[in-house]
Amino acid sequence: MSYQSSFCDLEYSQKKRLTRREKFLNEMELVVPWLKLIALIEPYYPKSGRHGRQPKGLEMMFRIHCMQHWFSYSDRQMEDAMYEVESIRRFSGFSSVMDDLPDETTILNFRHLLEKYKLTGKILEVINDDLKAKGLLVSQGTMVDATIVHAPSSTKNKTKSRDPDMHQTRKGNQWFFGMKIHVGADVDSGAVHTVTTTAANVADITELPKLLREEDAVVFADAGYTSDSFKRGAKKVGLRWCVNDKRKPKHNLSASQKRRNRKQSSIRARVEHVFRVIKQQFGFQKTRYRGLEKNASQVNMLIGLTNLYMLRRQLMAN
Repeated sequence: MSYQSSFCDLEYSQKKRLTRREKFLNEMELVVPWLKLIALIEPYYPKSGRHGRQPKGLEMMFRIHCMQHWFSYSDRQMEDAMYEVESIRRFSGFSSVMDDLPDETTILNFRHLLEKYKLTGKILEVINDDLKAKGLLVSQGTMVDATIVHAPSSTKNKTKSRDPDMHQTRKGNQWFFGMKIHVGADVDSGAVHTVTTTAANVADITELPKLLREEDAVVFADAGYTSDSFKRGAKKVGLRWCVNDKRKPKHNLSASQKRRNRKQSSIRARVEHVFRVIKQQFGFQKTRYRGLEKNASQVNMLIGLTNLYMLRRQLMAN
């Protein structure tokens, strides 16, 4: 993105040091396939006309949408940040607070456009295709795992009810209310190639077939995916079953089972980095919207950006 330089731009470029946010945005500037993603969205984006309010630039709005996910901003918080934080304003393509900055309604409408045409799933596909073209995300092994994301359980709303698409589930001795993110990640790169979202009470094992690729030769998973029927099915199709053994009631694991679990876990544990980035780096610890469809749209976008963030060193080296 380019715009005419000003004295403010010159002063900004001569700063003594960059903040961590600026370093992060500089890295993302280099690794996000902007042209491909903008070309994907452009056919659905409103065109300028002779009358009425003219749409903001598509690239500017898409950059703002990305920053909403990176910094966990609501629509109103994103509008405020455009006025308050110079690095965010400049990354989106505006050089001054005197520019015609988008308001929260404009930001909201762009998100709704992506939801309406289910574009975030296609954005994830474009990002993954770009990673494959650069020699990443091409192994024949998959690591699968799932994580629970909390949803507001309060009934202080218009309908006086909790989100009907979310459910409660128990993990150990603790109860959770929300949704689950199920991922299938590439063994070599650790990037996610497939993602599904369900209510929290859906068993991890039920989503396993959806998370595997046709070319996969091996699958790694924790003991939550233990299943004799799935194991037999995997052997029939030539899929190596590297799922940790589960302790049975009144029967401890043998020494050989423990060794095998440790060896497999040393590989499988890499999939946890995906959830660390989503929840800790990007702050997605609680759902912001009602309904699985809206949250699935956000998850697809988060996964795509997470893949780019996790592989940014390799991408910048290319």
